[in-house]
Amino acid sequence: VQLQASGGGLVQAGASLRLSCAASGRSGGSYSTGWIRQAPGKEREFVAVIDWRAENRLYSNSVKGRFTISRDNAENTVYLQMDRLKSDDTAVYYCAEGGWRSIIGGRPDYWGQGTLVTVSS
Repeated sequence: VQLQASGGGLVQAGASLRLSCAASGRSGGSYSTGWIRQAPGKEREFVAVIDWRAENRLYSNSVKGRFTISRDNAENTVYLQMDRLKSDDTAVYYCAEGGWRSIIGGRPDYWGQGTLVTVSS
């Protein structure tokens, strides 16, 4: 499975961005997809996860109420809508795929390359 993340950029605090994670090479099965970020000089941090049927979502406390994860299985793409961005959201954002708990625990089966989000205050 290959995961391609895109949509990062430089924005001002309070702005919005939407990240995309396009998957390819999958032969089937159900799985969860999520986002994990790493800020400069900090440990990787779970951000959000969505299950295959989009029936369940989980967010970290730091982004709850501001970020929304969604998916379009017909397009093999997962999105992360980020609103009311803060400077603390500055990080490299990685999309990840695997079991629900593995993503939350920072140990997914598959990683995408990161996309950089920079929020200026």
